[in-house]
Order: sequence, then structure tokens, then C-alpha cells
Amino acid sequence: MNPLEHQIHYPLGDALPPQGGTMEVAPGVKWIRMGLPFALDHINLWLLRDRQPDADGTMVSGWTVVDCCIDSATTRAQWEQVFASSLEGLPILRVIVTHMHPDHIGLAHWLCDRWKVRLWISATDYNVARTAVYDRNGFGGEASADFYALHGMQDVEFLQHVRGRVSYFPTLVPALPPTFRRLMEGDVIEIGGRDWQCISGYGHAPEHIALYCAELSSLISGDMVLPRISTNVSVHAAEPESDPLRLFLASLLRYLALPADTLVLPSHGKPFQGLHERIQQLQNHHRDRLAEILEAAKSGPLSAADVLPIMFKRKLDAHQMTFAMGEALAHLHLLWFDRQLHRVLDAAGVHRFETPRKH
Repeated sequence: MNPLEHQIHYPLGDALPPQGGTMEVAPGVKWIRMGLPFALDHINLWLLRDRQPDADGTMVSGWTVVDCCIDSATTRAQWEQVFASSLEGLPILRVIVTHMHPDHIGLAHWLCDRWKVRLWISATDYNVARTAVYDRNGFGGEASADFYALHGMQDVEFLQHVRGRVSYFPTLVPALPPTFRRLMEGDVIEIGGRDWQCISGYGHAPEHIALYCAELSSLISGDMVLPRISTNVSVHAAEPESDPLRLFLASLLRYLALPADTLVLPSHGKPFQGLHERIQQLQNHHRDRLAEILEAAKSGPLSAADVLPIMFKRKLDAHQMTFAMGEALAHLHLLWFDRQLHRVLDAAGVHRFETPRKH
């Protein structure tokens, strides 16, 4: 446990759901934990006890799924185990996806088709996911390699890795449900007789939707609030002059309206209490990184690649490097838009950020 974790509380201790099974974390809320083939090696998914009217208006009992994991043979097998062991003989009635990243939406097409149910997601994330799945140049490829090179990452092996990622998203998300139901800020969804409020968040994904149930004092936070790690907030090639960190920090403040003892059900890590404390920790974390970058800029102009050793003390593989470059740029852009740094294109064709000259 790192020092910051001592300031939050894990009410379930070290307990984890069994592989292919579930653990009840609140009345009618089951926790599923599935493996991922990345450095971040797991994702939490949720089953909510539900009831919905069928075509003739008869109420049918079943389950709502929140998030899906990536599409792989292993993941499908794990879901089949869950269906056999944890559904109590009841069907899946709908699939909710918090946002469009592969570990959340990857199997939505399979789940929705298998159970003949609707996908619920924000319109922004659904349509960005469509671009990523069906436009092979939507993520990765030459444009992304050029973008990283523009920001100082000239390593040949890394750029070759990025060029090879043209089909990266579709390998994890091979298809999407052809239709969806739109979720927006302030929507209230009745799930199993309980109201769940939609809270939109920005900066990590285009339009992330978290779900809060006042009756259960529980927040399905997706990736917006995580207990051990800070959420990735990145600038991407498709939106090269975005300001996602500002959006993310502002979005975090929305959760301060929830009770301090809210049970947070995150997508990574364990369920915890201490929401307000964790939000302050995240605000402090990014404030400190911004201060470090400003201090380093006093010694000369910085590219995003120059910022990496300031922000990341561990060795990064190529996959992690793409997230790190995006995150470094997110911090630089906040300072740039605040006019604390000035952006220039140097003679080598690299964007650098420098302390404004005094006239």
C-alpha cells in the first residue's frame, strides 16, 4: 500500500472475486474482475440486478452489465463462466458502457448480440469508437507517428511501433452494436427499482459516464476516479491542440457533491471509501507535475519527450510510452493555454514549450 492509500479505506480488505465468478459489494451489485494483457492487468466489471418490461409489457427480472472487457477467447470464456455461475438463471437485460476504451467496450457487440439487448453509452463515445473500429487510420498509423515525432519522440523503434498500431483498436474491439441508447449528464436510469444518476466526465475519454446510486451510496466511477493510480489524460493526434487535463480536473469536482463516505466502484483497483480525499490527492498530483514542468522550463524549452523523465520515473515500454507522451502533452497544453508557457516550432521541426520572454 502506498502512502496515499492509507488515507482511503478498502471496506472489503484484500478480498477479490474468484476467476469466472462474482462478489456482491452492495445489495444487487456484483463485482467481476477480468484479466488484461497489459501492464494494467485487470478490469472491474459490474452486474446490477434489474427488471425490465419485455415486448408485451411483462416485467422480466435479470441483470444489467456495466462494462465488458476486451474481445478475446479468454474473456468470452470468463463471461460464459459468469453466466453459468452468477446470473441465478436470469438473462442479461442491457449493457451499459462507461466509455469507449477497448477494455470497456471491446465485448459489447458480443454481449448485446448474445442476449439480444441494447447498448447504453454516450453518443460521443459511441461515435468515436466507430471511428476507431471502422476507420483503420483512426488511431495509430503514420499520422500518430508524425504527431509523436512533432513533439520530440524521435526513437525509431517507438515510431515503428506506432506505425504498426493501425489495427490495434479493432483487434481488441472488432465490432460494435449497430445501434445504441444515448446516455447524457443528469440522466437517471432505473435499474432494479433503484435510480442511478449519470455523471459525465471529460479528459480521459470523449464523454465518460459514471453512475451514482444515492440509495446504495455507491458510485460506479469507471476510469474517472481510481484508488491506486492516476487516470491517464492525453492529447491525441486526432485532436492535437486539446486541453484534456483542464477538462479532467474540472470533471473531478463534480464528484465532491456526493457524500464523502460513498462506496466507489472503480474500473481498476479495489472498491474504496474516501472519495473526497482521493479527488484532492489527484488534484495535488497534477498540480505538483505542473509545478515541476514550469521549474524545468526555466532551464530551456521543453518538448513532450523532454518532459517524460520529469513525470515518469520508471522505465516505459512502447505501449506505455504512447500514454506517457499524451499525458506529458496534456500538462504542457494546460500551461500553454494558461499562457504560463509559450509554444514554438524549432529548427528541427519539434514543438517546444518555453517560459514567455519578458518585454
